[in-house]
Amino acid sequence: MERRRLGRTDMEVTALGFGGSEIGYEGVSQSTATRLLNAALDAGLNVIDTAECYADSETLIGRAVSGRRREFHLFTKVGHAGGWGRDDWRPPAILKSIERSLERLRTDALDLVQLHSCSEGVLRKGDAIAALEAAKQRGLTRYIGYSGDGAAARHAVESGRFDTLQISVSVADQEAIEAVLPAARQRQLGVIAKRPVANAVWASSRRPGSYYVDYWERLRALDYDFLGRPMDEAVAVALRFTLSVPGVHTAIVGTTKPARWRQNAERLAAGPLPAAEFEAIRTRWRERAKRGWTGQT
Repeated sequence: MERRRLGRTDMEVTALGFGGSEIGYEGVSQSTATRLLNAALDAGLNVIDTAECYADSETLIGRAVSGRRREFHLFTKVGHAGGWGRDDWRPPAILKSIERSLERLRTDALDLVQLHSCSEGVLRKGDAIAALEAAKQRGLTRYIGYSGDGAAARHAVESGRFDTLQISVSVADQEAIEAVLPAARQRQLGVIAKRPVANAVWASSRRPGSYYVDYWERLRALDYDFLGRPMDEAVAVALRFTLSVPGVHTAIVGTTKPARWRQNAERLAAGPLPAAEFEAIRTRWRERAKRGWTGQT
């Protein structure tokens, strides 16, 4: 699998990374998580990204692959230790959360700790960032990053205090391509794309009753030609689009199906999208995207 240097860090990351939200939120068994994660590592993937608020995700990952720790880069996020929506950006809480993550992930140090979608106001206050910097100084993490979108992501980049940025980039979520990523490239930040296939929501003919609905409605309005292809081909185009965006280094995809990782790796074998196909998707976005189509947190 293709590897890329993650910005100014010393990490060589695979273009495809594993996202830990699904295994946590969907309550998969430890045996399934173990088979899934080991299959991903066996396929050559070397990035695992999770968060302290993804239910039991960290515990599942720690039990599954801590014995292979040297084979992959391990990322987590902080700020919602009590669960999503119950945020706490106080430095003591952040440091306690990192220590808990280390215990659950069964490792002595993380490769990356990210502030998880805190507001621009929290970033400007500065003490949450200082807490990550303190963790880095203590050797609890090698690098620090911000995960989020919109104005907060732009400020995170411009602050010069982060090593990486995790942000929404997909055929249904392109605000960052012009609004944030050029500045991230200029500052040599590592860029991690989240939800890179827009949760493949076009597969559903019915309006979903979850946060996926925004992408579902956008894709109906965008009506890309490739969405009419067989599902496997359409997902491949969507994933290759995201990884063709200048400045994106790795794309985080979650799944609960152990066989999916080899399939996703095979989808990337064709390389970047041809320039004409990439520009056709960008042009359709420029023509039809509405002002309110901001990056989805």
